[in-house]
Amino acid sequence: MLTSDKFHDECGVVAIYANPEAEKLAYLGLHALQHRGQESAGIVTSNGMTLNMHKSMGLVADIFNTQELAKLHGALAIGHTRYSTAGDSALLNAQPILVQSNKGMMALAHNGNLVNAGEIRARMEAQGSIFQTSSDTEVIVHLIAQSKEHTLPEAMADALRRVEGAFSLVMISPDRIFAARDPRGFRPLAMGRIPASPGDKQGTVVFASETCAFDLIGAIYEREVKPGELIVVGPEGITSRFYATPLTQASCIFEHVYFSRPDSRVFGRPVQESREELGRQLAREAPVEADVVVPVPDSGVTAAVGYAAESGIPFRFALIRNHYVGRTFIEPSQSVRDFGVKLKLNPVRSLLEGKRVILIDDSIVRGTTSRKIVRMIRNAGAKEVHMRISCPPTISPCFYGVDTPSKKQLIAANKTVLEIRDYVGADSLAYLSLSGMKTACGDGEKTTYCTACYTGKYPTNWVDVEDIQPAEMGKQ
Repeated sequence: MLTSDKFHDECGVVAIYANPEAEKLAYLGLHALQHRGQESAGIVTSNGMTLNMHKSMGLVADIFNTQELAKLHGALAIGHTRYSTAGDSALLNAQPILVQSNKGMMALAHNGNLVNAGEIRARMEAQGSIFQTSSDTEVIVHLIAQSKEHTLPEAMADALRRVEGAFSLVMISPDRIFAARDPRGFRPLAMGRIPASPGDKQGTVVFASETCAFDLIGAIYEREVKPGELIVVGPEGITSRFYATPLTQASCIFEHVYFSRPDSRVFGRPVQESREELGRQLAREAPVEADVVVPVPDSGVTAAVGYAAESGIPFRFALIRNHYVGRTFIEPSQSVRDFGVKLKLNPVRSLLEGKRVILIDDSIVRGTTSRKIVRMIRNAGAKEVHMRISCPPTISPCFYGVDTPSKKQLIAANKTVLEIRDYVGADSLAYLSLSGMKTACGDGEKTTYCTACYTGKYPTNWVDVEDIQPAEMGKQ
């Protein structure tokens, strides 16, 4: 299996209310969010009476065909696409999670990590609760079912007040869609609307992790779900309430650096704008004499455009990515050096030979892939390789819904910038400053960001990562 030396966002969510083809729109929405998780996906729909679900391991387009979607026909839908590190039992943790409870049928899909999930789960299991998965999302379902509140919206608000950490979630009951974000607004969740067709009584209300999903299904972006807000869409219309007082916002800045698609608007700001400005800021802070600016595709492309524009050095696609690399492959028996990277990337020798190259990427995690790419560019004839990274050194793991290695595996937590330069084999290496990154992403304008992975200062009480994800399987 190919492993990427990149952070992985844990998942994407989508919800559709009041559309005769809700299941198809959910499928298309998940397709647009596929980059947020490629391990499993699922859709739950309502026909007004009952909920129907289909979920499986794999990519969205492979899981849902015409026949499967026909079985899910309904006017309401939620969907989830997931990145997971779990092994054989990963299907157990695929979402949405569907239950029949004392509050009726409901299904929930969640992006994030609850830092107190282990503690709540242990308490519930001691009281006799039986968990079907090792996902912290199931903790929310149990809290809703056990709430003394009588209505589902009140029970959901009660449950959300008891959990701590990052969550952007959507939930479905037979006649309602729910959407909520945690009080710090760690992960994104946007609300939009598909205008009513002639003859229809009402338009369709939609929610998604990123607005690129809206573009595909013809929805118009309206606003972000606010931190601490619970929105309920049902027969009575749209109701909004704050189940908790919003706290100091700590939205994940890495959504702008890498996770989100550049054609999305996230936390109220165009991602493309942030990424280009990250590159421009990097060019101001870390200039170097060179002949070409080359991005590591696809992660460094937009920042490289900004760096080239600011520096006046020509931008060139001198690394070509193979978009058809599957999850498994057959290696030649005669071992080929750097085979995994060569399978995904190939240099354009004519653009690199004899050139001083500025190589742009969004991050260095372990450093292993960067080292192979620098070697590949040198082997293609480059005279010099200067590496520039469009964010600060990553020194701490994330506990809020991002799959990051432990501190001992993060190269920047264990080596100086000069040592990392020597390890990856570059002639020079520079990272963007923390202040430069914040400025580029508009920190303080529409949101303030969580930068814990660069500073080690966490917005919530620090919890050991083993407590959050028991048996390495508690991820969303």
